[in-house]
Amino acid sequence: MLYVVTGPPAAGKSSYIKAHAKAADIVIDLDLMALAMAGPGADHHAHGDVLMKVVHRARFAALTEAYQHLDTTDVYVIHTQPGAKALAKYKRLKARIVVVDPGQAIVMKRIEAMRQPGMKAVATRWYRARRPTSHGAMPQGSWEW
Repeated sequence: MLYVVTGPPAAGKSSYIKAHAKAADIVIDLDLMALAMAGPGADHHAHGDVLMKVVHRARFAALTEAYQHLDTTDVYVIHTQPGAKALAKYKRLKARIVVVDPGQAIVMKRIEAMRQPGMKAVATRWYRARRPTSHGAMPQGSWEW
């Protein structure tokens, strides 16, 4: 089974996987991959452009291979904000989408305490994309008669 774990930065996606994945499962977590490929003492969430280019390519290769084993192995993938194309692929693969969201206020506090300030913008984009759009009446100006 493929589990796609999504949510804003600092929501607890990695913690969710630690609580649910078994030792024999495959976990594809960009942050953990970057940390594994970075030099000793590297920051857990701040990585340079060259490292991230290598990590993204490694992630793509890992995903491609992992998808071949979904009939025998559970695969957990962290994907913060999958787009339509990724969601369509996950649907074809019969993935279970898991949204981890403790709420915007908690996420922002966690970012302040544990992450780079730029992550607030990523979290804000995530929340804006999740807001339901109203299909009610169009807002219109009123006329004074």
